[in-house]
Amino acid sequence: MGSSREKRDSALFNEYLFIGTVVAAYWVISIGTVFVNKSLLSQQQDFDAPMFVTWFQCVFTFLVCVFLTKFRRCLHLATSIDFPDIKINLKTMLRTLPLSIVFVAMITFNNLCLKHVGVAFYYLARSLTTVTNVAFTFVILRSSVTNKAILCCVIITIGYLIGIDQEGLSGGITTYGIVYGLLSSCFVSLNSIYTKKVLPAVDNSVWALTLYNNFNASLLFLPLMFMFQELPHIIFVSQIQEFHFWMLMLLGGVCGVCIGSITGLQIKVTSPLTHNISGTAKACVQTVIAVWMYNDSKSSAWWASNWIVLFGSGAYTKVQQLDMEKEHRRKYLPTHKTDVEVEEKLIQTSDYEDNV
Repeated sequence: MGSSREKRDSALFNEYLFIGTVVAAYWVISIGTVFVNKSLLSQQQDFDAPMFVTWFQCVFTFLVCVFLTKFRRCLHLATSIDFPDIKINLKTMLRTLPLSIVFVAMITFNNLCLKHVGVAFYYLARSLTTVTNVAFTFVILRSSVTNKAILCCVIITIGYLIGIDQEGLSGGITTYGIVYGLLSSCFVSLNSIYTKKVLPAVDNSVWALTLYNNFNASLLFLPLMFMFQELPHIIFVSQIQEFHFWMLMLLGGVCGVCIGSITGLQIKVTSPLTHNISGTAKACVQTVIAVWMYNDSKSSAWWASNWIVLFGSGAYTKVQQLDMEKEHRRKYLPTHKTDVEVEEKLIQTSDYEDNV
């Protein structure tokens, strides 16, 4: 009897330990990705080519996906991780192209926003993702929006405006940073909507979608690099020959691959709601670390704006969860079906790029 209980307790402890490790890894990788990209995109660097940096990360992710799909058996990966044998074809490329265009815009404006604002303000600059997500859900998907969700969006917007005002007073933000942050928020929301639409084109395989998305993006970024005249700059800048620069580039590529995997794993071992709460808490810690690392001095109103946005985002997540559960009980409780629909819809409300 005692032995059986000890085994259960040990199994429970190991499960909690595994979940804690996954959440901690998500925090470390997500925060590390932001700081690595900031180092690459910093205006203090001689290298000023954000499109090239983003293109490199897309190519790196694509090559990693190809490697994992081709050598999955040799690597003896866990059977729970699905690496399908993907063969690129033109038809699927064209079907995933609309998402890839949105994806390119999303990661471009993410990095441009990070280039023009500090890491401490990065979360706040892109905090209207929830607001734009609600707006696009209503306009594009024709879904109803509750008064509680609207109230949460108002709270987030108030915090955002206070933060913009306070950051402007300290001289830590430019018009470019504000505009890129707003565009980033819009395309993060559009990306979640188009992802749901395009997934059936790749048999609902996340890895296949990642492969096609990054392959398309690698091609789409080439004309953008010419348009922004980054190629001549890349050729002649001295930093391109430095070992430290390429180590940062490779680290950024590794972080880009890892953040997608660890985000999916965190959702799998916890829940979409827990993932949202974890992401919100992570953003708070990221802000504190950035202020400490860069020796920034922030006003009480600036800190208040962050807490208002965090509260509004957390409240919106809870409101969405309660609404989904209510709808689920109304539709599925009599037949005792699972919560798959609730889970899928909650995932769509998650600020998944926060992690980029």
